[in-house]
Amino acid sequence: MDSDTLLHIANFTTLFVCMVLKFPQIFVLMRAKSTTGVSLNSLLLELTGFIVFVTYQMYYDYPPPTYLEYPILIAQDVILLLLILHYNGSLRHSLVYILVFVGGWQLLTVQKWIIDLAMSLCTFISAASKFAQLQCLWRSKDSEQVSALSWGMATYTCMARIYTTTVTTGDMQVLVRFIAMTLLNLWVLLTVLYYRRSGSSKKRD
Repeated sequence: MDSDTLLHIANFTTLFVCMVLKFPQIFVLMRAKSTTGVSLNSLLLELTGFIVFVTYQMYYDYPPPTYLEYPILIAQDVILLLLILHYNGSLRHSLVYILVFVGGWQLLTVQKWIIDLAMSLCTFISAASKFAQLQCLWRSKDSEQVSALSWGMATYTCMARIYTTTVTTGDMQVLVRFIAMTLLNLWVLLTVLYYRRSGSSKKRD
């Protein structure tokens, strides 16, 4: 199989997975009507990282197939945000969050140095979102409302993007981000599975 075919497969599967990546988490929240173990701070940081990343890629005219999934992920994260605020009784704050994110997105492209600086911080922002989710899990010791499937799919898409970035743009900032996100997504996934197993053992006892 040549590299072009592999690239097309990686791009297509990543886009397909991202189209439904957050759906399992959305369905889990809607069924449970509870946000225990799900971190609002993690979601806000993730949204920030997604917005910075897709804006950077568009600003420098990178090939659309290398970032096409991010607008889809942003839309799914907005739905998740509204659900979390709803079940936390804080839906009235949603307009404030939307205004801040839209204003921040517009600010990113005012000057070249702003988007470059934001991208240099993007890996740290995205990493902080994973640590916020880990802290929430460590504190609650409950992963019933956290979708392992969503985190598993997120791990796969980051692994695929390591390959597509390597063979297309070769951008080291982007590559480092995807490597870090792969490892952190895997850590969250394993933590979710650990608490899921621990919870099942306690129920049997």
